[in-house]
Amino acid sequence: MRVIAGSAGGRPLKAPPDGLRPTMDRVRAAVFSSLADLVPEARVLDLFAGSGAMGIEALSRGALSGVFVDFNDRCVRCIRSNLRMAGVDAIVQTMDAYRFLDLHAVPDAFDLIFADPPYLKAPVDIDHEARLLESASLASTLAAGGLLVLETADSSIPRETPLWVPVRSKPYGGSRVTFWRKS
Repeated sequence: MRVIAGSAGGRPLKAPPDGLRPTMDRVRAAVFSSLADLVPEARVLDLFAGSGAMGIEALSRGALSGVFVDFNDRCVRCIRSNLRMAGVDAIVQTMDAYRFLDLHAVPDAFDLIFADPPYLKAPVDIDHEARLLESASLASTLAAGGLLVLETADSSIPRETPLWVPVRSKPYGGSRVTFWRKS
């Protein structure tokens, strides 16, 4: 895993702890190719950050600022290490993503929000996709014209919700990346 382009292009990134699946380099490359002009000067939030690869890619490509949120201490250590290796600065919060949104969501604070939560695998698992798309706090913190980039299982079918409209959705292997705008 590496930073694809920008000031840290080519620098290696550590993978998150065992059991977590980082976004593949080719998927990140496709996502950032689609985002193009939205990245420079963007204020970025990376929820369920894992290795921090998505937010670090944005910072490498000229994003103004980044906030990384993950509740797993090992992931947070991995993010901090990857930030150092990439030579970029950001705020890192060790916290549940929903708690972060409840406590720290400021209206229009971010231009790009990346979220790569655990996939729904069993009926007892949390349906993070539904929970995120129902979160008024998440919607309020995204600035007008901004995008939520949500990675889910490929079986997920994006549908308009009261808060969100899918703009683009594409499967990559067992994953699906969907770009959302506020309704």
